Amino acid sequence: MPTTHDQTPTGSDTGVALIFPGQGVQQVGMGRELSATFPEARRTFEEADDILGYDLSGLCFEGPAEKLATTALCQPAVLTTSVAAWRVAEARGLRGGLTLGHSLGEYSALVACGSLSFEAALRLVAARGAITTEVALAEPGGMAALLGASDDEAEALCEEAGDVWPANYNCPGQVVASGLGRGIERLADLARARGVRFRALDVEGAFHSRVMAPAAERLREAVTSVKIQTPDLPFLSATSAALEKGEHLRALLVQQLTAPVRFTQTVVAALDMGAGDFVEFSPRAVLGGLIERVRPGTRTYRVGEPGDLDSIHHFLTATA
Repeated sequence: MPTTHDQTPTGSDTGVALIFPGQGVQQVGMGRELSATFPEARRTFEEADDILGYDLSGLCFEGPAEKLATTALCQPAVLTTSVAAWRVAEARGLRGGLTLGHSLGEYSALVACGSLSFEAALRLVAARGAITTEVALAEPGGMAALLGASDDEAEALCEEAGDVWPANYNCPGQVVASGLGRGIERLADLARARGVRFRALDVEGAFHSRVMAPAAERLREAVTSVKIQTPDLPFLSATSAALEKGEHLRALLVQQLTAPVRFTQTVVAALDMGAGDFVEFSPRAVLGGLIERVRPGTRTYRVGEPGDLDSIHHFLTATA
C-alpha cells in the first residue's frame, strides 16, 4: 500500500525511483509470504541459501529474532529480501528510472540497476557483515539518533563531544551519530543540555564512522575481485549523493563503511532529476517516511508482502 498518500500515482518510468533499505528493517517472517506466493521470490531465497551455504531462508522466515538481528546475518538477509521483492515487482512490469539505497541498501540498488550480480552482492555483503562485526568487537562503539536538531547543530554537537561523528543524514531533523562509547556518552549529555532529543540505537558497532577504517581496508580486497557490469539504470549513491557507475563504484563501496549516509541529500538529488514516485522494497515501511519529511507530498510505495502488489498494479495502470 502507499506509505504516504492514497492517491494513485502518475508519471512515467523516468520518474520512478527504486529504493532499498539498510540494516534495521529486519523482522522475523520477512519474505515468507512473498516466497510462498511468487516463484521469483522463492528462487531468490533458494539461490541465497546455495550461495551462502546455510539456511538463510529459514532464518528470515522463522527466526529467532536475536539471531536475525546480528550484523553478520542480518545484512545478507535484508539484501535477499529486498532483491526478492524487487524481482517480483519487476516480473509484473514495474520499471524504474533510477535506483538508490540507504547504507547496506546500496548493494540491493546495484543489483537492481544491473551493476552487480545478486551472487556478487550477496558474497560482498556477507563479507561486509563479518568484517564489521569483528571490528566492532575489537573497538566497541555505538550509534544514536539526534532528533529535532538541524544538520549544522548535529555536526556541532558531535564535534564538541569528540570521538563521535555524523553517520546518517536521514531527513530534516533526524541525524544519526556514530562513534566510540565515551563519545556517545558525552554526546548524550550535551544533547540533553541543549534540548535535543537523544535516542541510543540497538546496533553492534560504530558504523559509518572512522572507527570502521580497519573494516574498510579489509573489504577493499573483496570489492576488487567482483565484476562491475554496465548498468541498465542510473545508480544514485547515498555516499556521494551523485550518479555513479563503473570502476569508481569499488572505491565508493569501501568508502561507504566510514562515510556518512547522505540520504537527505540523495533524495533531493533524485527529486531534482525528476523522480516523482518512490517504490521501497522492504519488509517494513521505513524510507518512505523519511522521504515524506524531505519533501512533503512525495508519493511513496512499498513492496514487502503479496498484498502490496495491488498498489503496483494501480501504479502500472496509471503510468501505462
